[in-house]
Amino acid sequence: MSYLSTVPSDQKANAHHDVSHEQFVSTTVYCSAIAAEAIPRFELGEEEMPARTAMRLVHDELLMDGNPSLNLASFVTTYMEEEAEKLMMENLNKNFIDLEEYPACGEIETRCVNMIARLFNAPLYNPNAEAVGVSTIGSSEAIILSVLAAKRRWQEARKAANKPWDKPNIVMNAAVQVCWEKAARYLEVEERYWYCTADKYCLEPQEAVDLCDENTILVCAILGSTYTGEYEDVKAINDILLKKNQAEGLNIHIHVDAASGGFVVPFVKPDLVWDFRLPLVCGINTSGHKYGLAYAGVGWAIWRSKEFLPESILFTVNYLGSPQSAVQVIGQYYQLLRLGKAGYRAIMTNLTKTADFLADSIVAIGGGEKFILMSQKNGDGLPLVAWRLKSQEQYDEFAIARHLRSKGWIVPAYTMAPNAGTLKLLRVVVREDFSRHRCETFVRDLCEAVKFLDNTPRELIKHLAKAHEEERKAAATKSTKLELLNSFRRHTHHEHHSLAGKHGKTHSVC
Repeated sequence: MSYLSTVPSDQKANAHHDVSHEQFVSTTVYCSAIAAEAIPRFELGEEEMPARTAMRLVHDELLMDGNPSLNLASFVTTYMEEEAEKLMMENLNKNFIDLEEYPACGEIETRCVNMIARLFNAPLYNPNAEAVGVSTIGSSEAIILSVLAAKRRWQEARKAANKPWDKPNIVMNAAVQVCWEKAARYLEVEERYWYCTADKYCLEPQEAVDLCDENTILVCAILGSTYTGEYEDVKAINDILLKKNQAEGLNIHIHVDAASGGFVVPFVKPDLVWDFRLPLVCGINTSGHKYGLAYAGVGWAIWRSKEFLPESILFTVNYLGSPQSAVQVIGQYYQLLRLGKAGYRAIMTNLTKTADFLADSIVAIGGGEKFILMSQKNGDGLPLVAWRLKSQEQYDEFAIARHLRSKGWIVPAYTMAPNAGTLKLLRVVVREDFSRHRCETFVRDLCEAVKFLDNTPRELIKHLAKAHEEERKAAATKSTKLELLNSFRRHTHHEHHSLAGKHGKTHSVC
């Protein structure tokens, strides 16, 4: 038998003072007065709130985000092992830039640079011209640094030769990621584009080199287009540019944007020559948070030697620099240490097999008469699948993407890069956690989406598309942040200095 409990009379029970809702502090978040009030959105609140309540409110806000594992638009890593996550959490409070207090973090960065530089076959035979590298927030920062270094190096050489140094240019595919446009514009470098065609999306080597002149600071070659995943022929560009340099007395080099392909090609296509084995490749950037398999926030910039990193852009400081968390670099080092070459090779091989299975499954829909594959198979491109409708339908690729979203899948639809006609495409990025089983589930939902759209009246499809657009605009209006952004877009809608402004280019998610 347990304890006997007394049930007090109403007189005794009512003798206690009543506590109003405003005075009531509950250990249950949704019983508290705060739960019935609007949370601060634009101005700092007057009073504090319990930690559990603040955490829950922020958690509830984030429920509106999509599921990262079902986000097939992004290359960014969405899975790491628990051991990696624990290690990163343990070091969350370290300011990576303060190497005097956290020397182990600096040592780890150096190890990562060494491993990646060797993976890219950096020349190691000359102790007086050793490769150099640095961690960055991502490939965007790495590319801006690389363009800055190339511009400054070109300017110094032109000044020394008493030649004009005010009109630098960079040659690249119009299908480049938008960070290349930003780098050129921010650093005041002319953009010289090779434009895609309806059936060719990779930089044509001879035509690209023909765009070069004495003012060209770099030729950009993409190892893995964000649209179709294709690898540009870096070796062909190198060979043709080498002849042009020799014939015209030029000194133009190549930068390889290996944001996505840098951690794929060495393990899937090791015989493909694209890196520092080519004499004109002076720099390579790669994203550790893509196929480097680390969480978002880490990229790498590697230069062939310090010759390509002018002293005028380097700083030596004896005080604390800009703060930067160490966790992303630590996460990258964990993956390099944990997986080794064998682990990366196994993962990239699995991703390639899954991508090939998905490609074959998509092409087979509708008896092979529904879709055309735009990406490569068998490891000849990134582990992604890009495809488009084979013929004119009552719906387009954007309608398919919208229907898949109702199932939770985030699949991007794009208009192709400038001068590629009016091509539209869908794209799925195969990441580490996109298993064969999950892939089969996606194929099932894609088939259902196609069947639904095939059987839906054209008028209803148009109505759904219009309703979707109206909902998007309404949602944007409700949010002040988005309203400010839309206001900015309204004022810049007619700008003509970018590829989006000139040609309506849709920038693919990376």
